[in-house]
This record gives sequence, C-alpha cells and structure tokens, in this order.
Amino acid sequence: MARLYSNENFPFPAVEELRRLGHDVLAIQETGQANQSLSDDAILAFAHAAGRILLTNNRRHFIRLHREQHEHCGIIVCTVDPDFIGLAQRIHAVLEAQAQIPRSLTLAL
Repeated sequence: MARLYSNENFPFPAVEELRRLGHDVLAIQETGQANQSLSDDAILAFAHAAGRILLTNNRRHFIRLHREQHEHCGIIVCTVDPDFIGLAQRIHAVLEAQAQIPRSLTLAL
C-alpha cells in the first residue's frame, strides 16, 4: 500500500477511509505543522523527506510545483468532492492499478 501525506486542505474523512483501505496516511495535523502557514514548497519537501506521496486539493499550486520540482515522491491533486469516501476509493483504485508507484507519480482526480 502507498505511503501518503495529506496537507491541510485535504479532507480528514478521506484520510480515514484511505487508512481503512490499508494505506499509510500521515496528516499534516498529526505532525504539529498545521496552522503554521507553511509554504507549499515546505509541505512538498516534508512529504519528500518522509518518502510520502502528497495528497492535496490545491491543484494550481501543486501542479505548478510538480512541473518545477522533479524531486518528490509524487503528488495526488484532487478536485473538491464532498463525497469523501468516494474520493478515497477513487484514489485507492488508481494506486492499486499501479504495478509500481513511479518516483514522480502525479495524478489529478
């Protein structure tokens, strides 16, 4: 299963569902870094250092960072979806479909 890191704007119910599905998900709120106005660069760097794929709803900034910074473990950018369980299940399905998670996996869901 995938090692994931969710930033502040990613819904926690989706984090919980991904965990239920067997993924190792660390939420920014659990690291003591929430509500500190960290830059997107710092969040991506933390995820990379921890060997985790970043989960976010911040499409514009993180798609840009993916294009500019090729040193990361991956980014999954999602549209805002109030069906948190369905969102987590779609992420899970995509991750399961990958035979091996590429070093720079970037998905827009």
